[in-house]
Amino acid sequence: MCELCFVRAEHEGWIRESAHDQLPSRSSRPQERRPLLGRLRRRPPDPVNGQPLDDPGEGLPLEDPGEAELREGLGNGDMSSAPTQAPARRERPQNPRHVRGVPTTAEVKVERALELFNASRHQRTMAGLTRSLGPPLATAVPDPDAPSTVTVLVAWELSWYRYRVDLGDASEPVALQGKGDELGDIDEALRKWNAGLDADGRVVIGVEPG
Repeated sequence: MCELCFVRAEHEGWIRESAHDQLPSRSSRPQERRPLLGRLRRRPPDPVNGQPLDDPGEGLPLEDPGEAELREGLGNGDMSSAPTQAPARRERPQNPRHVRGVPTTAEVKVERALELFNASRHQRTMAGLTRSLGPPLATAVPDPDAPSTVTVLVAWELSWYRYRVDLGDASEPVALQGKGDELGDIDEALRKWNAGLDADGRVVIGVEPG
């Protein structure tokens, strides 16, 4: 075989018959390749010594970067995406107290107070006692300690009834404050009788007892 033919045969992978015994009995095994998942999870080299860092998560499934970022945001207290609770509505009281306007002069206060008293059930009580005990004495004066209150007193020789009329209370303006059997138990300021009951049993100013 010429030298040119020998070079061509060697390039094509042919060997001489005399060199067959010099070949190894088994061809070397190609280097085992690392699985694709392992190669993807390889850690970057250590910036200090240039050696690959140990991978503690070898064999574990890869984590979605979006999930890791979301978990990190929640761990840091990022609640920007959390729904905002609507402010609680303020409810009105179920039974609000109605308030009236209060007159400024004593005369108008007394006039208004007697209108409220004569429209209440207490007026009917006084009218019933008048049929049994006769015409009573009466007083209607503003309370000096409470600007919106008028005191109404109806008295007989053997009994008396004192009422408070609150001009600012629209729900229950008239209330019984006390009663007794002796006229001497009544304050002297309230025994300046300036009112009485008319023929219909209503308390009015300027009616003299019969």
